[in-house]
Amino acid sequence: MADSPKTPASTPAPSALRDRMRHAMQDEVRVVALRLFAEQGFENTTVGQIAQEAGLSRASFFRYFGAKEDVVLGNTEELGREVAAALAARPDDERPWQALRRAFDVLTRIHEDAPEQAMNFMRLLNQAEPLKARHREKRQQWQPLLVPEISRRLGTDPMPADDPRALALVAAALGCLDAATDTWMACEGGTDLSVILDRAMGALVA
Repeated sequence: MADSPKTPASTPAPSALRDRMRHAMQDEVRVVALRLFAEQGFENTTVGQIAQEAGLSRASFFRYFGAKEDVVLGNTEELGREVAAALAARPDDERPWQALRRAFDVLTRIHEDAPEQAMNFMRLLNQAEPLKARHREKRQQWQPLLVPEISRRLGTDPMPADDPRALALVAAALGCLDAATDTWMACEGGTDLSVILDRAMGALVA
C-alpha cells in the first residue's frame, strides 16, 4: 500500500515571522540599553552607544524604536490594551469606579510577581524627568481605550458631547494610579501597590 502523502509542517506567515524577528531584536536592544542605563544613567547614555553595543547602526536603532525613551516604555501601549480588555470583562452590574479599580489589577499583579524589576523600573523613571514625563504622557493615551467602556456602563453609549462623566472618571482613576505608584516607590515597596491603590481610589469615594 502506498504511503499517504505527508502534510507539510505549517510555517509561520511571512508577516508573523517578521514580527517575531522584530520583537526578538527589540528585546536584545532593550537588554543592552537597560544595562547601560544602570551603569551610567539614562540621560548619560546615547542612542549611538546603545546601537553600537547592540551591533546596530544608529539608523537601524530608529527602525525598532522611535526614541530612546521607547526602549524603556515600549510596552506601555500594550499594557493599556490589557487594562481595557480587563475593564470590558468586568461584570456589567459593577459600578464604573470599581470596574476601573479592578481593571488595574493587571498592573498591580506585575508589581507583585516581579517587585524588584518593577522597583528598578520606577527608579529609572525617577532618575530621568523626561522619561517620567514620557511615561505619564503614554499612560494618558489610555483614556480613549477606557472611556467608551465607562460611557457604556453609565448608560451614555456613545458619550454625549456635553457629558464629561466618563472622561472625568477615567482621568481621575489614572491620576490615582500615578499617585499610588509614586507612593509605592517612596515607601520602597514596603506596602503592596494594590493596597496603596485602594487607598488612593478610595479617597475619592469616601
